[in-house]
Amino acid sequence: MHFPEAVSCVEGRAPNHRLVPIDCHEIHVTEWGKPGNPPLIMWHGLARTGRDFDELAAALSQDWFVLCPDTIGRGLSTWAREPATQYTITHYADIAVQLIKSYGFQRVGWLGTSMGGLIGMRIASMSGQNCLSWLIINDIGPEIPTEAIERILSYSKTPPAFSSVSELEQALRTVYAPFGPASDVFWRRMAFTSARRLPDGTLTTHFDPAIVQMMEDNDAELVSWDRWETLSLPVHVLGGRTSDILLTAIAERMRTTGPQPKVTWWEDCGHAPTLSRTEDIQIVRDIISALEVQREALAIAEN
Repeated sequence: MHFPEAVSCVEGRAPNHRLVPIDCHEIHVTEWGKPGNPPLIMWHGLARTGRDFDELAAALSQDWFVLCPDTIGRGLSTWAREPATQYTITHYADIAVQLIKSYGFQRVGWLGTSMGGLIGMRIASMSGQNCLSWLIINDIGPEIPTEAIERILSYSKTPPAFSSVSELEQALRTVYAPFGPASDVFWRRMAFTSARRLPDGTLTTHFDPAIVQMMEDNDAELVSWDRWETLSLPVHVLGGRTSDILLTAIAERMRTTGPQPKVTWWEDCGHAPTLSRTEDIQIVRDIISALEVQREALAIAEN
């Protein structure tokens, strides 16, 4: 496997990388497609980076200008100066809104995996904000089961060190096995983009261990049914059938309350589907098309 192909190119498409100053932070954004296309933001999960979306972003970049940011404390974005107040869904949502404005967008589509879904829900519920056209939530809801939080903390609270990228890759394949089927290229790139060199020469994962404070100290961040009830934009929920985060009961409550979204299940995945395979991408395309129809219908009704 050639390094450039695994890391920088998908389907012959190479992304652009931008560093965006927001408040005291510098946000790394991987851009796919032409800036003149309609904007779509894809936001990753708790301990991940925007590069997890490479396959999906490259495919959708034919029709969309796709932005895949690294949240502060992850990837190539800066780490928080004040973790207790900055590693929170509220702060991430504020950063995202400023990021949208910095590009000059009025509205964007939003696809958020796990934590990225929480951020999307928070933005959609913020008073005075109307910057999301529609929302796709990948395998998370307004409530996170305690057992799932404990599992996440078990691998992210104290990141281990590895002697090689191959060793890191194997660990990622094990920890993120619930992602479901994905190509070897996906896993190798995940290792490359997740690696951070330590002073002793070993490698660890590319995030600030302090990001887990959100999971430990902020119950209000993790249970938000009241905000869910306020959402009025088009929403679609994706779920892994064996997920320990988006339980069937939570998905059913989402389906029948608030924006009453449709729910699509991935039978061969847990938390959270990678959306990286050809068949996954086609499902997402179809969902986006349906959400666009809903958005247009709502716009007509409002006028």
